[in-house]
Amino acid sequence: MTSTAPRIRTQGRGKRGGVLGNTGLYLAVVVAALLFLIPFYLIVRNSLSTDPEITGETWKWLPSFQWGNISELFDDTTVQYGRSLWNSTVVALLTTVGTLLVCSLAGYGLARIPYRHANKVFYAVLATLMVPTAVTFVPSFVLVSSLGWVDTYRGLIVPGLFSGFTCFLFRQYFLGFPKELEEAARVDGLGYWGAYWRIVVPNSLNFFAAIATITFISGWNAFLWPLVIGQDPSSWTVQVALSSFMTNQTVNFHLIFMATAISILPLVFVFLFLQRWLVQGIAQTGIKG
Repeated sequence: MTSTAPRIRTQGRGKRGGVLGNTGLYLAVVVAALLFLIPFYLIVRNSLSTDPEITGETWKWLPSFQWGNISELFDDTTVQYGRSLWNSTVVALLTTVGTLLVCSLAGYGLARIPYRHANKVFYAVLATLMVPTAVTFVPSFVLVSSLGWVDTYRGLIVPGLFSGFTCFLFRQYFLGFPKELEEAARVDGLGYWGAYWRIVVPNSLNFFAAIATITFISGWNAFLWPLVIGQDPSSWTVQVALSSFMTNQTVNFHLIFMATAISILPLVFVFLFLQRWLVQGIAQTGIKG
């Protein structure tokens, strides 16, 4: 009887400590979420305000809801923001599909097809990760320009189809893929391509979705390469169009924030829809040698 009382008090103390710990954790998460949402609040608030309200000394938590900023943005013929949204959508989608195809095939070949110089090719791919983008920027532009791809979708998309890092991720993932499934496919008469397309890809959709999310966001946010290749306003992407609202003479704050708010909506939808696969896919890379 005497031995149980201290145990009961200890358990009660542990339970209280657990409740306090969980409360502190929830508070920390709430604070972190609020800090994370502050930039989004500022974007939405300023996008529905006038320039004097944005730059004025008096701060107002709620905007004056200038819905006319939306029509003003899309009616601006010098920027062609609607066209820029379409260009970014085409570039991001085609870059994502092309990167998934090219890099997954390269990663599968490095992970599964035995040949003499496989390791050398893999080390060469890793070496591309150590080369700064600025080093290859000028040669890439000279090549694209000589092909006549300036102001075209080909010039915006093709140079970015291969990514050494994405190829590395696919190789690491395929190294951990069950070989028994592929061996069963070969017994049924399938080759490497058949095993890849009919067995590996359908059973790796989580990882493909994760890479697709990362690639789409990267393609949508690209700025420097589209700025150089898209010299005509009709070939501008969203990020290039955003920069056009800032000139040496004027800065259209309300249009910048409205364009920014609209440009992040596709990324928010993509992330919310694919976030579960994004976390699962990155966790499945494995990091194997």
